[in-house]
Amino acid sequence: MSSIKSLPLDQFLATLAAKQPTPGGGAAAAVGAAIGNAAASMAAAYTTRKKDAESGAKAKAEALQSDMDVTEFLQAADDDAEAYANLQRTWKESVAEEEKAKIEARALAIPTNLVEACHKNILSIHGFLPHCNTNITSDAKVGIHTLAGAARAAYQTVLVNSPPEEEKMRLQALLKEIRDVEDELL
Repeated sequence: MSSIKSLPLDQFLATLAAKQPTPGGGAAAAVGAAIGNAAASMAAAYTTRKKDAESGAKAKAEALQSDMDVTEFLQAADDDAEAYANLQRTWKESVAEEEKAKIEARALAIPTNLVEACHKNILSIHGFLPHCNTNITSDAKVGIHTLAGAARAAYQTVLVNSPPEEEKMRLQALLKEIRDVEDELL
């Protein structure tokens, strides 16, 4: 399969919809997170007017734009597909226990990192909202809600990988913080 980040959107969606193990839910969550970042970045781009420079909002917008890197999420989509393919291999082939443990740990780490990154970016966007160009705050909020959906979707991938109970609780606390931000916006 081609790198997810290099596929046109329609091709990615067709590949995701196909009866094949990868890309799957983890990659879908990561692409959704990239879309959330892009929406928030666009809202920040519209907060770079002269009056935004004078008020200090432009500096906050530029800082947010530098945090809203979509490539990290697109790379996570590729990483998730690769990790799942490797995990599947452990079900079909004889793999040394040490290697199997590393593969399982990576399969868990990728969606865990995705939940954490979505949480961080949601908090950054939320902090930016009071400074956002008022004509485009809805797009910044789209970024929050899209990232929130991606975080919840990534959490489902975490659960498939059987995390320890304390890790589930930690991630659930992040999801609650995300939900609180969303509830404030609704």
